Amino acid sequence: MSDVSKASQSGGFKNKLKNISDTNILLVITIAIFVIMYVIAITVFKGGFLKPQTFFNMLNSDAALIIVSCGMSIVMITGGIDISVGGVVALVSMSCAVNLDYQGGNIFTSILIAIGIGLAFGIVQGFIVAYLDIQPFIVTLAGMFFARGMTTIVHSQQFNVANEAFMKMKDTHIKVFGIGSYNKNGTFVPAYVLIGTIVAIIIVILLFCMLKWTKLGRSFYAVGGNNQSALMLGINVKRTKFIAHVLCGLMAGIGGYVYFMFVASGSPSHASEMEMNAIASSIIGGTMLTGGVGNIIGTLFGVLSLGTIKNIVGSAGFTDAWWTNITVGSMLCIFLILQSVIIARKRRM
Repeated sequence: MSDVSKASQSGGFKNKLKNISDTNILLVITIAIFVIMYVIAITVFKGGFLKPQTFFNMLNSDAALIIVSCGMSIVMITGGIDISVGGVVALVSMSCAVNLDYQGGNIFTSILIAIGIGLAFGIVQGFIVAYLDIQPFIVTLAGMFFARGMTTIVHSQQFNVANEAFMKMKDTHIKVFGIGSYNKNGTFVPAYVLIGTIVAIIIVILLFCMLKWTKLGRSFYAVGGNNQSALMLGINVKRTKFIAHVLCGLMAGIGGYVYFMFVASGSPSHASEMEMNAIASSIIGGTMLTGGVGNIIGTLFGVLSLGTIKNIVGSAGFTDAWWTNITVGSMLCIFLILQSVIIARKRRM
């Protein structure tokens, strides 16, 4: 092959790479990392990771984190952040538990409480950030302390929910037909997911479609990319930031109820460090802290990557919590460096 042909092919490849958005490049990297990690886990540990239910259990246990991380990703795409989501989840869980067991509430009233709390935090914090132009980190830090304090005021002790209708909903298993494994007796056991997992998947699909195909979604990216450019395009920057925080608050409220369905209890210590896990999942999923770049599908795989890390660390015999934190921290640093290198290389090309 001649040097001219090689140069032509190289130039064509570079042009194709330039046409691929930063969001899509990071999405491919995120999915590839998750697949590689899961294949390594299957190869090394075999047994549990070969069972489909192991994968579905990750979805079941992390359904609330998926929802909260999706809301976090939307705020981060606009160039902001919300560290109050863990406190909101704890407040929602405690408030719903008290409503069901001490106030004669039912599933419907508890759901309204969860959504109401999430929207209240989203509206108040969104207004302060967008219209009073105060840094989102400071505003949501105050929101985090307020939510944690209110959780203790609602009820100071941990307790388990005894409401029969709620417990029946919590224990509902939705079978995934055609997928499962055989037990020791040779009986086929179908895999299952919980209601919270279905809610999380629906939210992922809805938010993905919103970001990709609606004017509002394009506005989020424009505002996160450059506020001044967004203004010149006729985008209401303040309103867009406000809506982003309202959506994040709503996701925290819904995620709080899904978390509540999983733990079936109220406690001031619930959802500890969830805001950090949500931020980590968003970053691993390809959402950049600088704004303008991110993908909800990537966030889903970011959560799954964190779940896989925890399972691998546990299967390796490192049961102490700090080993998981060390591994997650290391992966987060590596991914941040990888993001910077790839995006910088693409822009030079």
